[in-house]
Amino acid sequence: MIFKTDKQNVAYKLKHSRRARNLRLAVYYTGDVVVTAPLGFEVGRIEDFLQQKISWVIKKLDFFKNHHPAPIRKASRKEYLNQKAAALVLAKQKVVLWNQRYNFFYNRVSVKNQSTRWGSCSRKRNLNFNYQILYLPDYLVDYLVVHELCHLQEFNHSAKFWTLVSLAIPNYKICRKELKNHERI
Repeated sequence: MIFKTDKQNVAYKLKHSRRARNLRLAVYYTGDVVVTAPLGFEVGRIEDFLQQKISWVIKKLDFFKNHHPAPIRKASRKEYLNQKAAALVLAKQKVVLWNQRYNFFYNRVSVKNQSTRWGSCSRKRNLNFNYQILYLPDYLVDYLVVHELCHLQEFNHSAKFWTLVSLAIPNYKICRKELKNHERI
């Protein structure tokens, strides 16, 4: 779909999701703009939403045109399988290391080939990491592992959660910002 502005036309993809509660807007380093909407959401409201966010979208598109951050990309199955074991060893070592500080209970640590996340913590207390943590600087892997560990205590991003993170990673805001620069496709 095309959204027309005074300055330029912006092509975007519209996805509908049963799980979405609100509109979500993402701009990727590839130049893709994706709007995710709840099922049955009116197209006119989507256009209004885009109008409100258009300066941010253009700013992001310009940024990606001039800067090419290292992306998370969904790798081929072969590449993923070749690197999965090493990534799992790294993830488990980091979880054990950082959990000495927190002593949280978790069930399982696993590695996946995800295109939208660096990591996650499930309600079943499973810690999941993108295998491409292998390509991150060590301090960002530390931040990521601590972030997911802290979700075992605070399953949100509240002030309590960030206080927990800061116990191990005082410069978490810088790490968080840097990790976001590794855009996903």
